[in-house]
Amino acid sequence: PAALGISADRKLHFNSIAVPRKAKEAIGGIAKLAHPDGREMTVNVEYNQLDPLLRASGHTAGDVNDPKTGFSPFPGNINQLVVDLVEYEAQLRRTGGKVVEFVNPKYADEARTTFKSSTRLECMMQDYPQSLPKGAAVGFSVFDNWAGYTPVKNSPKDARAKVAAGSPSHSATAGEFDVYRCGCKLLELAGATVEVGAKASYNGIEVEGWPMVVLSPDFATCLADVRSKVKGDSVKVTGRSTLIIEGEGVQIDHLELDGALHIKAAKGVRVHIKSLKVKNKGLRLAPVGEESKEHPEMYRLRGFRPERVEMAEIHREEPGVYDIVYDDTKK
Repeated sequence: PAALGISADRKLHFNSIAVPRKAKEAIGGIAKLAHPDGREMTVNVEYNQLDPLLRASGHTAGDVNDPKTGFSPFPGNINQLVVDLVEYEAQLRRTGGKVVEFVNPKYADEARTTFKSSTRLECMMQDYPQSLPKGAAVGFSVFDNWAGYTPVKNSPKDARAKVAAGSPSHSATAGEFDVYRCGCKLLELAGATVEVGAKASYNGIEVEGWPMVVLSPDFATCLADVRSKVKGDSVKVTGRSTLIIEGEGVQIDHLELDGALHIKAAKGVRVHIKSLKVKNKGLRLAPVGEESKEHPEMYRLRGFRPERVEMAEIHREEPGVYDIVYDDTKK
């Protein structure tokens, strides 16, 4: 919604959604290219071209992190694009839908003599601004990574190599915790107090100890939904907690959680948490080796599996309105 609003407010013909990007991270960078004849273009530059381009144009250090921010000056394009449909239709008529082709080889060694995988010919939507006429309004909108960019594409071995090189791991381990972080951040933006636990390491990849907060899409699909259903200033979640919320009919006025809680309301059911305090032993994450023969791949890739020790459950299936007032800490 925010990107649509920015696009409409700035009257952009093309708006690339971007995130802060580490230097040399395997994600294209948004850059403004200027030609000696005065032509200018704001466009995505693929990560394997950005560093050589900078060095060839006088930036001898290439793609490096800004010491003030810790990130590259060139934000990462995540291929979520907002396009003005009127201009887009005109472009289709002018070009017939043809865009510039691009080859992106993946090498297995520093000498670049061996391919890591088959090289493919690509036609990339992010290159669309190259075909726009002079004067077209092209821009980008940068959002924090937690709000929508957490790729899971590397094996544990490759992920460790990425971290050693100063890039994000883009692993199943980090991806899992990024989901939890997103839930926590949404609660925080709604006014809740969310503690962060101690850092942990799984498959040799360090992650921050965010509480395991999962907000299902039927409960909330955006920040406005969360704010309408959670009275944040009366919600507290400790760093070791797990909170799972399912159902569009869940409303939370007051919640103090130190442990694990699963709230689930069936379709057409309203569960109103008027005042709830929960304290139990919660869930623990048991380490799983990446070479383990005892566990399925989904746990080996993450490096852990959840073990339920103790969890409070509020599940309501029958139609109706359920007001919940309970203090679990007085048991």
